[in-house]
Amino acid sequence: MGKAITEDEVRGLFSLWNNALATLDPKQVASRYAKKGVLLPTVSDVPRTDFTSIEDYFINFLKLKPQGEILESH
Repeated sequence: MGKAITEDEVRGLFSLWNNALATLDPKQVASRYAKKGVLLPTVSDVPRTDFTSIEDYFINFLKLKPQGEILESH
């Protein structure tokens, strides 16, 4: 089992991901995922299970110029 991370570490990881979104570069965003990561996208019904498919998802998703915001945290 992995080691628990702090709330500050979670916020830091979110910031890294959100900053990658701001680049509008699919490779930058896909690189934030683990090599064997799984992305269950919000605007697609196709699970992404490798770098190429995760990058492919973000090619279209980034056209929407998304930015995340933490509204509430527990």
